[in-house]
Amino acid sequence: MTLLARLDRLPLSRPHYKLLLIGGLGYTFDGMDSAVVAFLLPSARAAWQLDNGHLGLIGSATPFGFLFGAVAAGLLGDRIGRKKVMMYALAFYAAFSVVAALAPSYEVFLGARVLAGAGAGAESAIIAPFLAEFVPAHRRGWFIGALAGFFSFGFVAAALIGRFIVPTMSDGWRVAQLVTALPIVMLLWWRRSLPESPRFLLARGRRDEAELIVAKIERDVEKATGKALPPVLATDDPPAAETPKVTLATALRFLWSRPMRRRTAVIWTVWFVITFSYYGFFSWIPTLLVERGITVTKSFEFSIIIYLAQVPGYFSAAWLSERLDRKHTIALYLSGSAVSAFWLSQTSAPWSITLAGAVLSFFLNGTYAGVYSYTPEVFPTWIRASGTGMSSAFGRVGSILAPTIIGLSAASLGFAGVFGLTTAVLTAGVVCVVVFGLSTAGRSLEELTERTVTKEMTR
Repeated sequence: MTLLARLDRLPLSRPHYKLLLIGGLGYTFDGMDSAVVAFLLPSARAAWQLDNGHLGLIGSATPFGFLFGAVAAGLLGDRIGRKKVMMYALAFYAAFSVVAALAPSYEVFLGARVLAGAGAGAESAIIAPFLAEFVPAHRRGWFIGALAGFFSFGFVAAALIGRFIVPTMSDGWRVAQLVTALPIVMLLWWRRSLPESPRFLLARGRRDEAELIVAKIERDVEKATGKALPPVLATDDPPAAETPKVTLATALRFLWSRPMRRRTAVIWTVWFVITFSYYGFFSWIPTLLVERGITVTKSFEFSIIIYLAQVPGYFSAAWLSERLDRKHTIALYLSGSAVSAFWLSQTSAPWSITLAGAVLSFFLNGTYAGVYSYTPEVFPTWIRASGTGMSSAFGRVGSILAPTIIGLSAASLGFAGVFGLTTAVLTAGVVCVVVFGLSTAGRSLEELTERTVTKEMTR
C-alpha cells in the first residue's frame, strides 16, 4: 500500500480545510502588506519631504524584496523542508514590518520595506507548493485557487486601513504597518502544528517520518468524515532517487534542460505578464483616480470597490480550474483582463473608471488563482519549491518594473496609454499559455512531473 496513493485518495475534510485556513491567513497578510504601501505614500512624502523618485523607490521596495525572498524560499524549501521555511519567512516579515513602522528616517524605512518584502516573498512562494503536496489530484485546482483567494482579503483589509486608519491620525501610516504585522504572532503559534510534506520526506528517503504523517492524516480524515476511507489504488511510490544538491545553479540548469524548458518558459512568462499588469494597475490606481479629479478620500473609497472585486475573481477561477483545466482558466481570465484594460483606456468618467477597474481587478486576480494552482504542478517534487520560487521571482521583475514603466507611460502617453500598454502585455500572455501550456487537471503530481520528466530525459 503506497503512501502517496493513500494520501491522494482521501476526501477533502476538516484536516485539509485547516491547512487551507492556516496557509490562507499567511496570504492574507502578504496581500495586506503589498497593498497597504499605496496608501502610505502620501504620508511618507509629507513626513520626509520626498519627491516622486523617492516614492517610486518605496513602491518598488516590497516587490524587490519579494524577488530575493521567493528565490531563497524555493532553494531552502527543497533543502531543509517546506514547513521550516514557511515559519521563518513569516517571522522575518513580521519583524521588519515593525521596524518599518517605527523607522526614524526614509533610509531605514526603505531598507525595512525591502526586507519585509523578502519575508513576504518567501512566504508567498512556499505556501502553494507545500500545501499542493497534501491535496488529492481531483480537488487540487480548487484548493490552491481558493488558497490564493485569501490574498483578496488582504487587499480589501489594506484598502480599509488606507481609508479608516491612515488619514484619521497623525501617525496613521505607522499604525497601519503595525496592524499588518502584529496578528502574525498568533499565526506563527498555530503553524507549529503543521506537518512536513510527506512528498518532500519521501524524496529525501525519510519514509518512516512520511508514514507517520500520512497515518495521522488518515486518522484525522476518518474521524472528521465519520466514514471508512476509500480503497487505495495499487500504484508505486516514486523511489527516493539521488538528486543533486539544490543550489541556484543546479536549479536553473534543470529548469532549462530539454525536458523542462518549455514548461519553465511558459510559467515564467505568465508570471511576468500577470504580475507586471497587476502591480502596474494597483500601484497607480489611487493616483490615477486623483488625477481624474477625484479627491484622495474618494479615491480610497473607489479603491475599496475595486479591491472587493478580487474576492469573486479568485474564487470563481478556483471553481473553474477543476472544470476547464488550469491553462484554459488562465487564458480565459487573462483575456478578460486584456478586454477590461482596453475598456479602462477608453473611459474617463469616475464611475466608469471605477466599474472598469473593478472588472479588471476581477479578471487579474482570477488569473492569479489559476497561476498559483498551475505552478507547483509542473515541477518535480525534489525541485518543486525552487521552481515555484523562481517563477514567482521572475514575475517580481515585472512588479519592480511596472511602477516605473507605468509612471513614465502616464507622463508621456496619458491615462489611455497606460492601459493600452497593459492590454498588449496581457494579450501576449494569452497566446503563450494557449499555444504552449500543459494540461494538468485531474492528474497526480507524480504523473505530471516525476514520470513524465523521467520519460523525457531518457529519450
